[in-house]
Amino acid sequence: MGLLLAAAPPAAFADAARDRESILAMQGEYIVDFAFDETVLLQPGYERHPAMRSGGNETVIVVEDSPTKVVLQHILVDEKSGHVTKHWRQDWTFEAPTRFEFSADQTWQVRAIPADRTRGAWTQCVYEVSDAPRYCGTGPWTYDNNVPTWTSDVSWRPLPRREYTRRSDYNAISAVNRHTLTPNGWTHEQFNTKVLRKPDGTQVELAREFGFNDYRKTTEVDFKPAYAYWNATKDYWAKVRARWERFLGQSPGVHLRTKVDGMAMIIPLFEQAGSLEKGGKVRDAQIDAVFDKWVERAPVEAAARR
Repeated sequence: MGLLLAAAPPAAFADAARDRESILAMQGEYIVDFAFDETVLLQPGYERHPAMRSGGNETVIVVEDSPTKVVLQHILVDEKSGHVTKHWRQDWTFEAPTRFEFSADQTWQVRAIPADRTRGAWTQCVYEVSDAPRYCGTGPWTYDNNVPTWTSDVSWRPLPRREYTRRSDYNAISAVNRHTLTPNGWTHEQFNTKVLRKPDGTQVELAREFGFNDYRKTTEVDFKPAYAYWNATKDYWAKVRARWERFLGQSPGVHLRTKVDGMAMIIPLFEQAGSLEKGGKVRDAQIDAVFDKWVERAPVEAAARR
């Protein structure tokens, strides 16, 4: 009897395995610099806004890992005080059939991704501190000259927190995102266009912006408070994610009744997590109460107007 040879994996899934390793390489402990600069000005009389600079210490933790999905949670730690802040989250799905898209004020529609766009590609969806949706993008990983790089298609996103507290002249960003693994960490480039979307469907592009987030590996920061917080609260945040998934896992999507800052949900969810961290208990009904008050399904007719 001849030797039984295992069949070779399909090429797409062989590539997916390499891509998954690239995504997992973003886990770890980092010093992060955030930089945003308006570049091209597109309207008469528009004045370039000041460049924005910030930074922090951030650990990236693997929450879920399977051959076709990886979930990464970012957690900030203040080096002096040890204060912990649950930060943004990124979910990666191979050949995702759908994704959510920012369609109107506080509204995200769940829409099918065209087959030619998602074939062999990964969809990254980004969530804010409350695990509320922010934006998704779809694109392939490439390895030209041995540089692992993922580049998204163009997609819509709401104003970032650094802008909506001080700007009212635009209401959406059209963005392309690029992640690149580097010898000392990874980078996130953002190619943003600031757009005023009007009720009649017309759009006014105000300016382009380049964002550069630089994640540099570090061994100089004590991240133990972040891991202690996550170990105490990870089951709680899994329940929160499951409640969001009830809206974002299928059409039509989700509408938030909160103000744009989202604090009406952020504060009670963080307080509940803080209670658990201190040894308290949080009932499922308490989580449900927050969602029942502030979250509803997106209007179906909005999806039909796409």
